[in-house]
Amino acid sequence: MSEDARIQEAVRAIGQADAMLIGAGAGMGVDSGLPDFRGAQGFWRAYPPYQRLGLNFVDLANPHWFAGDPALAWGFYGHRFQLYRATQPHAGFGILRRWAQRMKHGAYIFTSNVDSHFQRAGFSSERIMECHGSLDWLQCTRRCGQNIWEVDPAVAHLVEIDEETMRAREPFPACPECGSLARPNVLMFGDWQWDGSRTAEQQTRLETWMQDIHAMRLVIVECGAGTAIPTVRHFCERMAAAANATLIRINVREPDVPRGQISLAMAALQALRAIDARL
Repeated sequence: MSEDARIQEAVRAIGQADAMLIGAGAGMGVDSGLPDFRGAQGFWRAYPPYQRLGLNFVDLANPHWFAGDPALAWGFYGHRFQLYRATQPHAGFGILRRWAQRMKHGAYIFTSNVDSHFQRAGFSSERIMECHGSLDWLQCTRRCGQNIWEVDPAVAHLVEIDEETMRAREPFPACPECGSLARPNVLMFGDWQWDGSRTAEQQTRLETWMQDIHAMRLVIVECGAGTAIPTVRHFCERMAAAANATLIRINVREPDVPRGQISLAMAALQALRAIDARL
């Protein structure tokens, strides 16, 4: 089937849907100008100091640095926080929002991204599940009993960072209850200390929404979710099978889909604009 025909199938599925589930992985943010961390080389292009240290994304996205080297830990996460705050969500977010507003039951977002760009693009926080947490929320490393807390929306810099070394300078974020070191409420690799309470609440709301739209026509639009960390990809496939829904997978490198679903080997913004032009 030609690309043009696949786009037309996507147009038909979206136009007929009563509700939309949006799945988003790291590829969704690339069109906003966020760096592509695919592979060690992609990560090191964005952060040359880590190449000199021989540390890749998986090495750094580990909670042990907050105990062993908090300046390194907050250099990594503090810089990403600042980058996400300074970056505007691309026009594709607005396209998805317009589609959702035309549907009877709107949309729900399931994302592995920790940048809160769906909220900044105007989607309701009550309709978003961030399966890996968010950099906009912090938790106590001591686990003193303090609930996770939201970073003040006006704060642009959690820490001061030396970009030559990518190390943060003290003072580091601290727990408002006990004064211990704080860390992002983000699920890291090998992370047994992550407080998943907020994400669990989001999941409960998503499950309720899925029950509410039972027997309705659901379309699933998945953007930039790859196989390296396949959480979003697997979730969208499961939901498509369970709800007898149409899955539209937008992925420039890994567009393969289960039989009968729609594959678009395009960047997220490019595909969303191509579909929107025909709706």
